[in-house]
Amino acid sequence: MTALAPPAQMLKWFLVIIIAVLMLGWLTPTLSKLGLRRLPGDFRFTRNGRTYYLPIVSTILMSVLLTLVMRLFGI
Repeated sequence: MTALAPPAQMLKWFLVIIIAVLMLGWLTPTLSKLGLRRLPGDFRFTRNGRTYYLPIVSTILMSVLLTLVMRLFGI
């Protein structure tokens, strides 16, 4: 059996996740305005009148940026 994480540590990770989601929400329109929405490796296709978008490379880019920011602040 593994012990549960202390409440302070769980709260820290909960805050990190909330901040990451907020930053992703904030960065998506900003990256779109900069022309980074359609990076090579981001797939967009239409099927049965619906458009699907799989931002694989954009997700990796934002993950790297958020990792650098988190390491900068020591989180």
